[in-house]
Amino acid sequence: MSKAAVIYWSSTGNTEAMAQAVAEGAKAAGAEVELIEVANISADDALAYDVLALGCPAMGAEELEDSEMEPFFSDLEGKLSGKKLVLFGSYDWGDGEWMRTWYDRAKEAGAELLTDEGLIVNNTPDDDGLAACRELGAKLA
Repeated sequence: MSKAAVIYWSSTGNTEAMAQAVAEGAKAAGAEVELIEVANISADDALAYDVLALGCPAMGAEELEDSEMEPFFSDLEGKLSGKKLVLFGSYDWGDGEWMRTWYDRAKEAGAELLTDEGLIVNNTPDDDGLAACRELGAKLA
């Protein structure tokens, strides 16, 4: 059984709802899962998990949230070689550039990405968005 951490930052609750659905999908597929707000874990502690799901909405000019998620990911980035990882988040504007940039950073750091791209949902996840999150979570198992 894989031990997974779903680590997220959320302002409006949209990415938090996605994180909860990702965790549900992972649990249903047999993974041992912890749902953790990014402020409550260090990069080094995150590395103790077999697989990571990181969630963050698009902020500003399509960037990661800069006070908690960006510093966390920057610290984690140099330690991702071989780490199994998925990325997800919500957005309100733009075309997903923040997710493509984040995905490319993780790939360049040597992470073993379990999907061909990060999962993005516009604003509040609807039933289809939550189902996609649960499917993403199943990949963690």
